[in-house]
Amino acid sequence: MKMVTLKSIGAVVAGFAAIVILSMLTDLMLEKTGNMKTEPFDENPVWLIAIIAAYRTVYSTFGCYLAARLAPGKPMKHAIILGMIGVVLTIVGLIAMWDIPPRWYPVSLIVLTMPAAWLGGKMAIKK
Repeated sequence: MKMVTLKSIGAVVAGFAAIVILSMLTDLMLEKTGNMKTEPFDENPVWLIAIIAAYRTVYSTFGCYLAARLAPGKPMKHAIILGMIGVVLTIVGLIAMWDIPPRWYPVSLIVLTMPAAWLGGKMAIKK
């Protein structure tokens, strides 16, 4: 495998790891402070679920920015690939947890992921 390919994979993995770690740490903080319930998730107020969707979108933007900045070339391509991975994983999550409301939450993440990926890539290119 070429070194460029390994660097590309590493860039996308680093961006993905940043998204996951930031999301998990924020969720944990909200849980430990008693501000968020993980089970049942739908007992959280709508405004809190909207904030969760918002910070996850911000973290997605950052992760895609990071992937683009670390990319050995074609930074936007790396950001978009990470966004596509995020969309696929979110769709899988939606299907797996279809019976758990509110359904608008994962749907909003699916809708917002690609714009977040594009923005992250665009920010990396401008830097």
